[in-house]
Amino acid sequence: MALPEGLLAAAKTYLSITWTDVETDANLTGILERGIAYLNRIAGAAKDYLIEGDARALLFDYAMYARSGALASFADNYKSELLALQINTTVEPAEGSG
Repeated sequence: MALPEGLLAAAKTYLSITWTDVETDANLTGILERGIAYLNRIAGAAKDYLIEGDARALLFDYAMYARSGALASFADNYKSELLALQINTTVEPAEGSG
């Protein structure tokens, strides 16, 4: 899977990665790809990570946890946000409620 254009740079900004290094970029790309797969699976559908919103925020926080070696704690610490992502993806707004 190829990352959407600009997502790696945005994640590096969020994570305060100010240097350019091929290995760091490759590592972060892999983390983001795994995070996208994980979050899409939780949501039940592909999300747009280029727009500011819950999915993008969760992806960047997933990357922060993965880079710090604390990925095992991510699901517990973001349980309510992950549930909201799932609910907001699977529940269609009622007609005229918008």
